[in-house]
Amino acid sequence: MINESSVRDVLASIKYPGFSRDIVSFGLVKSIDIENKDIRVKVELATKDPAVARQLHSEVEGALSKIENAGKVTLDFEVVNPPNSGSEDGMVQKSSIPGIGKIIAVASGKGGVGKSTVSANLAVALSQLEGSPKVGLCDCDLYGPSIALMFGREDARPMATEANEIIPIEAHGIKLMSMGFLLDDQSPVIVRGPLATRYTQQFLRECAWGELDYLVIDLPPGTGDIQLTVVQTVALDGAIIVTTPQEIALIDARKASSMFAKVNVPILGVIENMSSFLCPSDGTQYAIFGEGGGEKEALRLGVPLLGKIPIEMETREAGDIGIPVALGSSETAQSFHQIAERLAGNPATSHS
Repeated sequence: MINESSVRDVLASIKYPGFSRDIVSFGLVKSIDIENKDIRVKVELATKDPAVARQLHSEVEGALSKIENAGKVTLDFEVVNPPNSGSEDGMVQKSSIPGIGKIIAVASGKGGVGKSTVSANLAVALSQLEGSPKVGLCDCDLYGPSIALMFGREDARPMATEANEIIPIEAHGIKLMSMGFLLDDQSPVIVRGPLATRYTQQFLRECAWGELDYLVIDLPPGTGDIQLTVVQTVALDGAIIVTTPQEIALIDARKASSMFAKVNVPILGVIENMSSFLCPSDGTQYAIFGEGGGEKEALRLGVPLLGKIPIEMETREAGDIGIPVALGSSETAQSFHQIAERLAGNPATSHS
């Protein structure tokens, strides 16, 4: 039987071009009318790009035509300009987070490249810049939260203010929020897209961050719903792409950089993690994951290579015991401090 619910379910399977989110959850489907098995759908678009309309028309018409006993399918587009969106292609309005100076997203195209390690140590390095900036770190990797462990606070549980705002956990001078504070280490996070995006918004906007010079956002790997929620609703000052030199990692890193380009978020630079391994016994340097990949990607994007982070046992050990390596004085620690200084020297992310 053809009814509005069945039509909406079909429309929920159609992704907005270039994104992983569907047109129903985006709120683009404004009305569904059914008369004598004929289906008319009104879709609101926030872009004048004819290619988007053509692709959606083809996919919607094709999908609805497959409904049993469906008659004629008509698709009406209404192009609107979202107020104060700042971008013709913006799906929703971006806004800042009160009290926070600069918001920096740290992203990667795939897991396993050390993005969370970079996020944690970058936050520490930023807090140690001249003037001792106030820094927060929001772990938006709901399915693989690791920030709680990296700061040695996996047993901490956040409290709430009288205004029902979450009070961040503090460690090593950094304000922290992570799903890892809400679960024990054996509990998996089993949430679907809409609930995941709701958690993300709560962590960012319903957390008592107070006055911060920097908020570092540790995004999940890839380009899914959580990443899309952040880049389309939060006024980011820029994003950092983390990759290893390996080509397979670079392929996915390019997808992440393309996502930011689509929503007009500037890429501040590339960090090449696991750039090389210095053998402690003989001093030989090994390029385990290849050489020059991060630099080539930075050149392709026209952005700086912010730094190269070597493979050191100290980094792994520091993360396991909850004391970020950037608190020390090793080669890796110095690399993170140099990256923080380069960000501070960028007008887009200077806290002064």
